[in-house]
Amino acid sequence: MTEDHEDRIAAERSEESACRRSDGDGLAAPRADLGLDLDRELEEIRAAAARLAPHVRETPTVYSYTFSEATGADVHLKLENLQRTGSFKVRGALNKILLLPEEARARGLVAASAGNHAQGVALAARLAGCAATVVMPTSTAITKVERTVGYGARVVLHGETYDEAALHAKALAAQEDLTPVHPFDDWDIIRGQGTVGLEIAAQVPDVGAVVLPIGGGGLIAGVALALKALRPEVSVIGVQAEGASPMVQSIREGERRVVENPRTFAEGIRVGKVGERTYDVVRALCDRTLTVSEAEIASAVVELLDKNKVVAEAAAVTPIAALMARRVRLDTTLCAVLSGGNIDLTMVGRLIESGLSQRGTLQRFELEVADEPGTLRRVLEAVEQERGNILDVRHDRAGWKVPVGAVHVDVLVELRSVTAVGAIRERLEAEGFEVR
Repeated sequence: MTEDHEDRIAAERSEESACRRSDGDGLAAPRADLGLDLDRELEEIRAAAARLAPHVRETPTVYSYTFSEATGADVHLKLENLQRTGSFKVRGALNKILLLPEEARARGLVAASAGNHAQGVALAARLAGCAATVVMPTSTAITKVERTVGYGARVVLHGETYDEAALHAKALAAQEDLTPVHPFDDWDIIRGQGTVGLEIAAQVPDVGAVVLPIGGGGLIAGVALALKALRPEVSVIGVQAEGASPMVQSIREGERRVVENPRTFAEGIRVGKVGERTYDVVRALCDRTLTVSEAEIASAVVELLDKNKVVAEAAAVTPIAALMARRVRLDTTLCAVLSGGNIDLTMVGRLIESGLSQRGTLQRFELEVADEPGTLRRVLEAVEQERGNILDVRHDRAGWKVPVGAVHVDVLVELRSVTAVGAIRERLEAEGFEVR
């Protein structure tokens, strides 16, 4: 971590502990002029909870010894990855669909989604006895596509981003007279997601701050409505990916902003713009919004899997990434909402490799050695003597790539500890090899 980065984090903590900031990542004074009736909203969210109770799971909130010890705070994890369909999205989708007039359900539904809302709509439509069409970006993980089809929906792959898929869903709604089900910018959706907040308040009575992922803003808006009505002193903090942070930018600038080309491998929160309703609720009630990097997200997936035995998708772990980076206050009882667990197994392998690399326990050693018998054996023996587990070896002697009489050797090694990196390098250099 650089001195500039440390100074920035220290400054953020100092300003946040004093009061809300008006600049930086995305903090602003709460707005009281938006006409939100929290008592009424709490009634609506409680009604949604009763409506959903026969169909959705009250997911557990568990104390994390690992993250509590690592941060010095009391950290609880809200496991929405254990919800039906693998994410919180079914709450809002089902609440919306159950409140639709019979005629609107009979026409069939249409939605756009990067995956989790798709599955929520598909299951909700099946429970309500109606048909559903879901438009998904072409980059959506195949696992999410297959599961959406498995719940009975018709899937249309269109566009590279959620926003392009949403435009196509809007066109299909007009062409086929379908009833749209928006993934976040709808009061019935927001209130359905708000049932997560009711559960947190009951499960962690002393909670001081709740940290949530932000995509379009439906989850954080619903949870903020519930918690600020029940416990106005609880801080509500939202986290986005650096490359897809329309809510953070909108809160910072004081008006809705669009990210033209959102980029993050966390496809569940890869959106370019937030909703009008969700933006209004977030700027009125939420205490802070911030961003985390792709490397921090990858590391958080691995830490959850390794230390807590919890499988969560990249979009869901942004609160953990923020905690690990110490980007939020740690002097209170925290609840991190893990919003979903629908992760492609091929992505798990890539993230594990990336996370181990970030830890320093997965290292690649590149050497240019003499093209002589026994040289490769000496390289491998040097690694093995330091208890390194060799995962992959590439031995390239193509003349156009390396000088004549030399060989390029690339060794991928799993280490027992980060201190072994220096020991292996020293042993290789002692053998006369130059390590790049």
